[in-house]
Amino acid sequence: MRPIPVDNPPNPWSSTVTEYLGEPPPIRLQVYRDDTRNILSENDSPDVGFRFSVNPYRGCYHACAYCYARPTHEYLSFGAGTDFERRIVIKPRAAELLREAFERPSWRGELITFSGDTDCYQPLEASYELTRACLKVCAEYRNPVAIITKSPLIERDVEVLQQLHRDAWLHVFISVPIWNEEHARAIEPYVAPPRRRMETVRRLNAAGLPVSVNMQPVIPGLGDRDIVHILEAAAEAGAFSVNMGMLRLPGSVKEVFVERLRENLPLVVDKVLGRVRDVRGGRLNDPRFGNRFKGEGEYASSLFQIYDVTARKLGLRRHRDPPEASPFRRPTDKGGQLRLL
Repeated sequence: MRPIPVDNPPNPWSSTVTEYLGEPPPIRLQVYRDDTRNILSENDSPDVGFRFSVNPYRGCYHACAYCYARPTHEYLSFGAGTDFERRIVIKPRAAELLREAFERPSWRGELITFSGDTDCYQPLEASYELTRACLKVCAEYRNPVAIITKSPLIERDVEVLQQLHRDAWLHVFISVPIWNEEHARAIEPYVAPPRRRMETVRRLNAAGLPVSVNMQPVIPGLGDRDIVHILEAAAEAGAFSVNMGMLRLPGSVKEVFVERLRENLPLVVDKVLGRVRDVRGGRLNDPRFGNRFKGEGEYASSLFQIYDVTARKLGLRRHRDPPEASPFRRPTDKGGQLRLL
């Protein structure tokens, strides 16, 4: 079913978020409503460290050229380019649907990741607060949560995150794959600058929350020179760990990424594409499980060796797994009796 357009969507460049994002883009925003009946997405990829995710939004205003979720917009009969960036789909019943999922006897309190695809704290979250509402449901049911975002907007929800950390389980991942601000603006045009994102790491850590840095994706020939800088900044900000992954360009993402490079960084196009082919067996993408996040060959191995040695030196190679026995529990019923699993 095709999403339904929303009249007069909120301005994502309102005062709540403009500090982080700079100048608005020339393409008009369109917001659509998704009346889905199921909010939980299930993943069975051996490369991904979670099974269940919640995506309150489809499409992403951040407009990162490398976003692997771009082809999913084509399932809606939209494009993977500017449509993905400016035709954003919202799920207004997300929190209600999540509560219904938690009330099913089959739900056992497994880890939920926000989000598996697009950023759950993209600018529209400042107005719609769909992620915040879902996190409140998770806190109410004490369901373990992981969050992946690039946005300082997450700082708004510190109190909810602290409740999740105290009563359930929480780990936040802030994505910082590029440290050079000029390169970041060219590839991730409507995201907070890298140093501002690292400040979010510092603030969440100061609030007593476990927060790590996702150095994903490292762009060969561009972001690889930033590996040590990001690791050192993450350690200084109090990050728990840093995860590294190699650029992958599935489906139509290749065309978007190459076009963005040619438009914004024309002097490095040949170098970057050559390095990508170096780590992808002569191609621009390798979809094989076990390879797609790591790459292959001497160049890829050298990058991961730099990462591994530096991360270990800085104490950033730690792992934190959800509890084996989930703290999940359903709230008391109307009679005041605690309902067990």
